[in-house]
Amino acid sequence: MKKISFILSFLFVITCSFAQTTYLHCGKIIDTESGKIQSKKTIVVQGNKIVNVLNGYVSPKDKNSDTIDLKSKVVMPGLIDMHVHIESEHSPKARINKYILNEADRAYNSVGFAKITLLNGFTTVRDLGGTGVNISLGKAIKTGKVIGPRVFTAGKALATTGGHADPTNGGSRELIGNPGPKDGVVNSVEDAKKAVRQRYKNGADWIKITATGGVLSVAKSGQNPQFTIEEVKAICNTAKDYGMKVAAHAHGDEGMQRAIIGGVKTIEHGTFMSDKTMELMKKHNAYLVPTITAGKEVVEKAKVKGYFPAIVVPKALSVGPQIQGTFARAYKKGVGIAFGTDAGVFKHGNNGKEFGFMVEGGMPAMETIQSATVTNAEILDMKDALGQIKKDFLADIIAVNEDPTKNISTMENVVFVMKNGTVYKK
Repeated sequence: MKKISFILSFLFVITCSFAQTTYLHCGKIIDTESGKIQSKKTIVVQGNKIVNVLNGYVSPKDKNSDTIDLKSKVVMPGLIDMHVHIESEHSPKARINKYILNEADRAYNSVGFAKITLLNGFTTVRDLGGTGVNISLGKAIKTGKVIGPRVFTAGKALATTGGHADPTNGGSRELIGNPGPKDGVVNSVEDAKKAVRQRYKNGADWIKITATGGVLSVAKSGQNPQFTIEEVKAICNTAKDYGMKVAAHAHGDEGMQRAIIGGVKTIEHGTFMSDKTMELMKKHNAYLVPTITAGKEVVEKAKVKGYFPAIVVPKALSVGPQIQGTFARAYKKGVGIAFGTDAGVFKHGNNGKEFGFMVEGGMPAMETIQSATVTNAEILDMKDALGQIKKDFLADIIAVNEDPTKNISTMENVVFVMKNGTVYKK
């Protein structure tokens, strides 16, 4: 046994010694921990890790090492989007696609969505609901079969019967049946426990519940509470047993309060959040994921005749305009803000627009970047590996042309992307 251990250790050392070393000469680096911008630095990357950050432009001594010139760029850690739907993209055909697309069709589509997300600087995402293809996509990316961001996923979101994530909403009576916990539909405390355990069995990293009605589901209300506090507590407690946290889609205030008291970590959207709920979030150390970009998108698309089913239009027109204002109030009140966009409701790759909308809402540019790096890394329990350009962190590094604290729109034009030490855009 000792001999085998020695051989494995020897092979590991040999492998590391041959790992490609890359020197990045950076004109400016955003230190996301301090919120300061540093000048003239060299990042040394070996394998998938940052092994040093040096002052000045240091040239490699090893002739086989690579040097990348980013002297005219602003460099920062890879971005983290805490709310995407990586296996789909909304369109007027979204409703019928539920019935005509096969799992393989969704899988092929997801590959393109994943690649464009990575190439726009988002090296990590949290996927909050799909059919289960999202779990397989995450595994395929991790093993190098396809290109994309690191994926933490909830698999299939949990709903109540007729709730926002009930997969049979809008179907004919012949098709809707009576889905249960295996399908992500919960109607009791026992159902809640079973549904969480099923998500764990399927390979999910997080649990997502739809604590209230939603905009795009084919159902009347976008705000009503859809879980009891007892059901939420059962979900959160069971998730904790299995090493998972819970995110809650929520537009209506009562549903948010039940979710926060029940133990969820993040509130997605938070549209009609009251001051009382904001205080609850602070008390329970819960974070708001604003998804302002999606709010603006659904308003625009609701004005296009026939884009949404008729039942969706009034919800889109009432919910969409409120999200940015609620975010502004929550930020001012001191609620924790986690960057998330709801990409998939709008075109994947446009995630960077969220930064500008957050700045419009009163959040300083540097804090928006911190929300998409150090804050999100902490929520994902990856604070020692992601979200900073620092020794021993994973080599997720991106660059933009301009200083985002002076021109936040530069975050929509990422010109360099490295993930796990591999350059994907240069």
